[in-house]
Amino acid sequence: MEVTVINQKNEEVGKINIDDSILNTDVNKGSIWEVVKWQLASRRAGTASTKTRAEVRGSRRKILPQKGTGNARHGDRKANIFVGGGIVHGPKPRDFYYPLPKKLRKKVLKGVLTIRYKDGDLKFIEDFSFDKPKTKTAIEFLNNYGLENKKVLIVIPSKDENVIKSFRNLPYVKVLVSDGLNTYDLLNADVVLITKTAAEKINERLAQ
Repeated sequence: MEVTVINQKNEEVGKINIDDSILNTDVNKGSIWEVVKWQLASRRAGTASTKTRAEVRGSRRKILPQKGTGNARHGDRKANIFVGGGIVHGPKPRDFYYPLPKKLRKKVLKGVLTIRYKDGDLKFIEDFSFDKPKTKTAIEFLNNYGLENKKVLIVIPSKDENVIKSFRNLPYVKVLVSDGLNTYDLLNADVVLITKTAAEKINERLAQ
């Protein structure tokens, strides 16, 4: 499949060949949901932790006699019903990762690329770079494409510190290296810009 490459003036400057399966794959919503859930689970730190009554600091002395006071039976003040007591069934550090078939992840990534391309939200642009990190230059770059107030995902072929640092101060823009292209970030952006060289790398990775 031939796709058009545009420059910052939205003019066609060439074409590149992309494997048919990458921009022509049907995928159901359930599979997309499964991959997004897997991605978000993998990103969780899993560091939330609470103390049980065995771990809370304090005396283990029985707070009142078992009988004769008219009060309910209690042990020490570290029981969960008291302020400052232990937590019952609270979170402990854990790994939220779980395996998901590689074939499914790859198919869904192709399917989402297909959806974004057919909706007109995926554009292939000519390669670019900045002489030095400057947010003003990044804003001018976005303005050339008419993307001032949109969430934008920019995919570049390799790590470019000048480009990454230029867009870093813009909260609505994310820059990804082509190897890190993923389903969640594709769906989370209003517009996806993929450079020509990055597209060629994605083609090699997903066409296999």
